[in-house]
Amino acid sequence: MQALELLNDKLTSYLEPPEVKKVLRAHKFAERSHDGQFRQSGDPYIVHPIAVASILADMHMDHESLMAALLHDVIEDTGATKTQLSWRFGKTVSELVDGVSKLSEIEFASKAEQQAENFQKMALAMARDIRVILVKLADRLHNMRTLGVLKPEKRRRIARETLEIYAPLAQRLGMNDIRIEFEDLGFAALYPLRYGCITRALSKTRGHRNELVADIKQAIERQLGLDKIEATVAGREKHLWSIYQKMKTKHRSFKNITDVFAFRVVVENVDNCYRSLGVLHNFYKPVPGEFKDYIAIPKSNGYQSLHTVLVGLDGVPIEVQIRTREMDDLGNFGIASHWLYKTGIESAQGNDRRANRWLKGLLEIQQQAGNSLEFIEHVKTDLFPDEVYVFSPQGEIIELPTGATAVDFAYAVHTQIGNTCVACEINGQLSSLSDVLQSGQRVRVITAPGAQPNPSWLNFVFTGKARSAIRHFLKTQQHDESVDLGKRLLDRALNSFGSTYREIKKSQIKYLLKETGAATFESVLQQIGLGNRVAYAVANVLVPENKRQAPSPKLDSPILVDDADGLITSYARCCHPIPGDLVLGHISPGRGLVVHRDSCKNLSDVRSNAEKCMPLSWSPSVKGEFPVELKLEVYSDRGIVATLAARITEQDANIDQINIKEHDTHSSNINLIISVKDRIHLANIMRRIRGLKSVQAVYRIKN
Repeated sequence: MQALELLNDKLTSYLEPPEVKKVLRAHKFAERSHDGQFRQSGDPYIVHPIAVASILADMHMDHESLMAALLHDVIEDTGATKTQLSWRFGKTVSELVDGVSKLSEIEFASKAEQQAENFQKMALAMARDIRVILVKLADRLHNMRTLGVLKPEKRRRIARETLEIYAPLAQRLGMNDIRIEFEDLGFAALYPLRYGCITRALSKTRGHRNELVADIKQAIERQLGLDKIEATVAGREKHLWSIYQKMKTKHRSFKNITDVFAFRVVVENVDNCYRSLGVLHNFYKPVPGEFKDYIAIPKSNGYQSLHTVLVGLDGVPIEVQIRTREMDDLGNFGIASHWLYKTGIESAQGNDRRANRWLKGLLEIQQQAGNSLEFIEHVKTDLFPDEVYVFSPQGEIIELPTGATAVDFAYAVHTQIGNTCVACEINGQLSSLSDVLQSGQRVRVITAPGAQPNPSWLNFVFTGKARSAIRHFLKTQQHDESVDLGKRLLDRALNSFGSTYREIKKSQIKYLLKETGAATFESVLQQIGLGNRVAYAVANVLVPENKRQAPSPKLDSPILVDDADGLITSYARCCHPIPGDLVLGHISPGRGLVVHRDSCKNLSDVRSNAEKCMPLSWSPSVKGEFPVELKLEVYSDRGIVATLAARITEQDANIDQINIKEHDTHSSNINLIISVKDRIHLANIMRRIRGLKSVQAVYRIKN
């Protein structure tokens, strides 16, 4: 009853009477539904929903969120249904309750696949209505506060998932107060001995520190008062998890971590923020490089404040945060501050926009990810951001995590710009796409029509959005290529039965799908292209024996090879085929079409098998660089390798590999793998190499 009265007082302080009435009606329904149910502490179950609603009321959340908080367990734990809730309390409330119920079984310590699946569910629920996650965070917060009654093993599991997922989520949504409480409660449950040690050490130093804090606080207030700046100054103690993390990562003792004194100065307006900064920099010496202006450039979660570190009396470092009242609420409540200011202050709306932009990005990643494990891998980088801020050519600020590259920047601007980028300029200088960006740089991305993402980008991109977009593009490209190759292989196979791909009827496809158990005809073609189905076996099903005719003379028309980077076409390393060579291909399971030189010894087993081996021809428009292996017999002269490299580079070719073996005291054998465009390019290179005095012989290795 006491908890309900307290909740009622909070509600009446900011909600309209009709809204309060609706919330109390939801309480009555929840109380009846949970009648006879108890928590592990022995308390009636209804205590928990009231506590969750009370946490949200502190943030001044709207009445629908509070109703959902009171009803959040009724679908799962009682006989009530979503339809009943919709009829009694409206569709919005029932959707919120349903969203929270679906998240209640998240067990992040379980198998990786299940963990990822559940996190994916949570992200989708958030994207539909962000209030779902706010109710879920309040639910988790009360559960953390009452963790003591559970068995140690379960306590540790819940604490770990809180520290791994819920605390970063609260931080990402700008809810600092909740994040700090999550971290300290999680720390106490996960590492009780370490928590106890740091707590005791902190209480020992507290007396002396309190005197110092009071002195510094008075000095700051006095200086601001002299300049007629009204401000609330508060000394802040670092929270325990933060102290522990710094001790661990920076390998410092407790004394070195707690030597820093932290203060928050809250003023009326932005103008006073900068005036206060000037006053404090005049009074205490600022530490160079320790000033950050998050008012002009807010953090990605909407956080705004001026940060500075000053050197106080006796050389004591003082951390100061200067902000307005709205920024203070925004820093504490994050996305929930949107409801705190119903009129919608600019910064609260900006925070709301940022959160929704992040959620929209999550949805985009989810649609492109192949599975939930891939999804969580992409999202984890975005959940733990240390931001860098770079500028577009138009002066727009783009927030990226530390470690991001120009390719990440391109995808942050737009997926299409990322997909077609070919180069970049950083501060007006042509730079590599893999260069790591620094705050304050101006980045311009150069795109080209028809350009495509390079698979090697996956080695250096940092953001989830870039990684998922590149993988999605490559998967789609591989799918399209394998379907196209499958069509061509099936057409050849049908040719041997006197039919063609174009003559296939719907009834034949229907029969094929029934016989093979495949979902679609396209998936059959893809499997043929990847080498996981034999084209002749599929043709055999499509064209029964009684309908076969004499093979068409077109049977030997070769398949054209037209790209060095084809995802379904690979080039045999045993014979290194290049454009201009006579080539044959064979289908390899999982690898698709493998191209060999016609003279390759490794084709002897499949050469006579028309199902596996097929004639190929180079397309007139073939492009790309192809590896080829050369063997050189040279006199052992000083600097021969450098001279060779210079000759090859002159001819616009790259050396991929070099291996030198001494033949005798006067001569050596050099094996080279170089990248060339075609046979003419190779001939020019070999002619230039033969012109060197030290070279006795140069020839191409055939197998």
